[in-house]
Amino acid sequence: METLCSNINAGSSISKSLFCYRFPSITHKRGVACGRKELPMKKLGENDQNLMKWIGKGVIGLAAATALSFSSYSPAFAHSLTVAFPVSHTPEVNTVQRTLIEAWSLIRETFVDPTFNHQDWDLKLQQTMVEMFPLRSEDAAYSKVRGMLSTLGDPYTRIISPKEYQSFRIGSDGNLQGVGLFVSVQPNTGHLVVLSCVENSPAARAGIHEGDELLEINGERLDGVDSETAAQKLRGRAGTTVTVKVHRGNGAGVSSYQEVKLPREVIKLSPVSSAIIPHKMPDGRLLKTGYVKLSSFSQSAAMEMENTIQDMENQGVQSYILDLRNNPGGLVTAGLDVAQIWLDGDETLVNTVDRDGNMAPISMVNGHAVTHDPLVVLVNEGSASASEILAGALHDNGRAILVGHKTFGKGKIQSVTQLHDGSALFVTVAKYLSPALHDIDQVGITPDVQCTVEMLNSAKDTFKERKTSSSSLEADSCIMVAEHELDIQESKGSAS
Repeated sequence: METLCSNINAGSSISKSLFCYRFPSITHKRGVACGRKELPMKKLGENDQNLMKWIGKGVIGLAAATALSFSSYSPAFAHSLTVAFPVSHTPEVNTVQRTLIEAWSLIRETFVDPTFNHQDWDLKLQQTMVEMFPLRSEDAAYSKVRGMLSTLGDPYTRIISPKEYQSFRIGSDGNLQGVGLFVSVQPNTGHLVVLSCVENSPAARAGIHEGDELLEINGERLDGVDSETAAQKLRGRAGTTVTVKVHRGNGAGVSSYQEVKLPREVIKLSPVSSAIIPHKMPDGRLLKTGYVKLSSFSQSAAMEMENTIQDMENQGVQSYILDLRNNPGGLVTAGLDVAQIWLDGDETLVNTVDRDGNMAPISMVNGHAVTHDPLVVLVNEGSASASEILAGALHDNGRAILVGHKTFGKGKIQSVTQLHDGSALFVTVAKYLSPALHDIDQVGITPDVQCTVEMLNSAKDTFKERKTSSSSLEADSCIMVAEHELDIQESKGSAS
């Protein structure tokens, strides 16, 4: 048994109030973050155990403050551990002290960086406990915990209070009361940026766009505020309002500020939307392209997508466009399940790298794709986390061409654990590489074909004589370029 009792450096006024808290040995519990029933994780190879060990505590691969449902499990510690700390006489603070030990222990056992950003993690606990002792409120105590976690240098390892966690879980049934805004902290700057807006949501109608920086909510500056806390401030009962201030730069040194009052509404979050785009080839043949937009990797994403693809196959669709633009991620297991809709055999879907630098591939076993029709995947700077895992899996296995703009660049995996007081701890437990071993974190994925003016003009030349009933989709330049790439594939297939 390891003890820290003798190492607490406290003054005489508090050393008399030491409280020893003993953690029993607890075996790791496993849980499955739900995907589609027809494609369970058992289709993956033996190495999936490495990933499932991390995701057993809940949901992984979160890039933004999207409302999802989590499983909650007790923290798992490798050995019995006794920790002593100065007991606060304020019950609320004392509760957070216990929460701090849980969080510290989980990070100590699972955090991806075993040096803890080159600091003594045990000493960090002692220092934080002493600083927390004189506090008199729960909020102040949680602020100390967040301060300790911030020293890890990883914006994705964080804690949210019980109230924030309950708010975070709102919308697990597909409905969310808020403004329809998804935000994330940029790792390089620490700024809160807009990843996407739900179509026809209050934020979208107000003209807020992806890439805008979120500066204030109800007049409160957001310096140092994480994405979950910001999301909690944006959510609220339908019929109420919230005022936000955003900063927009156009990349040419010109910027503007916008302050707008947004009404909160009940927002329906369906992860899949689709359409069939008919068009004629130059030789007169009528082709159908299935357009599928995946907005998030929720528990139902893979099942809904499989049903959509199967329905399109029944309608004679011959090629597909999978739109992952502005998809901030979600359940990594859902991303792996979606990949299996398109891939066959024993393909590697993603490679994980643990805290010791050990790499393990996550592979399918005897996979059977729903369709083998040509596929183009659309990505942009708002495509993050599970979107990048899926795009990398389809691209590196030769299944899809990527069209659009470079992706966000989040190549880290988080576990989420509900702690004893109802709070939730997000811990970065691994990083991932694409099947071709490309590092994505802070780099992103560069598509095969970018939506440049030159490519658009080339696509327009191809479509001069085309008639379509999906004019709103055809007006999208990246979709036009994607169709051009599909036509090239179709022509090559006909020639062979």
